[in-house]
This record gives sequence, C-alpha cells and structure tokens, in this order.
Amino acid sequence: MNDIITSILLGIVEGVTEFLPVSSTGHLILAGALLGFKDDKWALFDIVIQLGAILAVVVLYWRTFWGVLQGLLARDAGAIRFVANLLIAFVPAVVIGLLFRKQIEALLLQPMVVAIALILGGVAILVIERLVKPGAAVGIAALPVTTALGIGVLQCLAMIPGVSRSGATILGALTLGVERRTAAEFSFFLAIPTMLGASTVELAAHHDTLAAANAVGPGMIALGFVVAFIVALLVVRWFVGIVSRHGFAPFAWYRIVIGGVALVWLLAK
Repeated sequence: MNDIITSILLGIVEGVTEFLPVSSTGHLILAGALLGFKDDKWALFDIVIQLGAILAVVVLYWRTFWGVLQGLLARDAGAIRFVANLLIAFVPAVVIGLLFRKQIEALLLQPMVVAIALILGGVAILVIERLVKPGAAVGIAALPVTTALGIGVLQCLAMIPGVSRSGATILGALTLGVERRTAAEFSFFLAIPTMLGASTVELAAHHDTLAAANAVGPGMIALGFVVAFIVALLVVRWFVGIVSRHGFAPFAWYRIVIGGVALVWLLAK
C-alpha cells in the first residue's frame, strides 16, 4: 500500500483510539497485521504519532494547564495537589515499564494477544458498568493520594497490548469511586507524562533501529502526526459527551465485536 495512504490511515487509527477505552496500541498492531507492513519500518512512526494525539489534549485543555501553572507559581494548594496526583499516578508505570520492558516489547509482536485482550476488556467494562456506582464529582485535585496511586497501578495493566491505557485508568478510577467525567479527564492528563516517558524510553533504547535505512521518512511521520492530532481533537470532546450521557457500554460492545472479528481472522490465516 502507498506510504501516504498508510500514514493517513494509521494517523486516523491513533487519533480515534488513543483516548477511547479500546486500545490504540492494539489497533495499530492489528492494522499492521491487516495491512501487512513491516513493523521495523514503521516503529518510529508509531511512537511519534502518539505524541500528536497527546498534543491534542494540551490544546483542548490549555486553560486548565495554564491555570495550574499560575497556581503553582502562586503556591496554590489545589494546583499543587493536581500535579502531585498526576505524578503519583505516573510512578507505577515508570517502575513497571523499566523492570519489564523486554517482556512488554515481546507482547507487542503478538496480534492474538490483542484480540483476546480486546474481548476480555470489553466484558470487564460491562461488568464494572453494571456493578460499580460512580462517586460524586470532586475534580482531580480533590482525589485522595491513595486513589491517584491506585489508578496509576491499574494503568500498568495497559502494558498488555489490547487492554487500553485509557480503559485501564478510567475503569480503574470508577472502581475506586471516581465519577465518570473526572475519571476520563484524569486519564487524559495522565496520558501526557506516561506517553512522553514511554516514547523517550523507546527512542533511547532503539535509536539505531528506528533510524534504519528502510524506516519511514520525516514527511510521512509529520503527516501521521498531524492527522492523529486533528482526529484526536475531535474525538476527545465527543468522548466526554458520550461518557457523560451513556457511560462506557458502547465501547465495551465495540471491543468485543472487533476483538471477536480479529480473533476469527487470525485463527483462519
């Protein structure tokens, strides 16, 4: 397939799925298996376009970040608690990611793991939606430190491709008594240090192979980055509205269907 078309398609996949509880990494792995492109050629591309989706959150919530920055400069307690909760939630991913990096990378080469994780994750979402009652709206700064740490620990489940980082953090937050909107926004904000950290580690660990002669060029990477950014801008606002009105069940059924189709296709290959 033409590299331009592949770049656009992967940028759309990343932008749509990064903040939905459906696993962006899982979708990129399945897209790679379906389109038949070489993983080593597109490795750097996959890393960089994730940052395009992350930039969308910074743009959409710039007032929040600006307010927090001003609060930090003024030593406002609310701003300090906001940042502290995000950093506390970020720590488990750093520890687990560094300790088990090789095992995690091995899982990234297995589309079958993605298909199964999509199905099981969808079932888990349906169970949590039925059994867990979200708490009152309190905001990220008002969350207890133990809750922030718990969300960070549960985020580590997303190191299994197909689980979904946003799904693990949002559903984890719900089980810990956080209401839906706060859970979703906590997941958006936590994605920034998590994805920046993961991308930095990947670039440092694989800088030789990522710059290989057959790697996708900067033009295609820039195209995928821009597409992921624009699509994520549209998706994040839509997602918050859907979750506030209908919960997470629609995404659970989507996971089950896509995972089931992928599983059948992989078994039939």
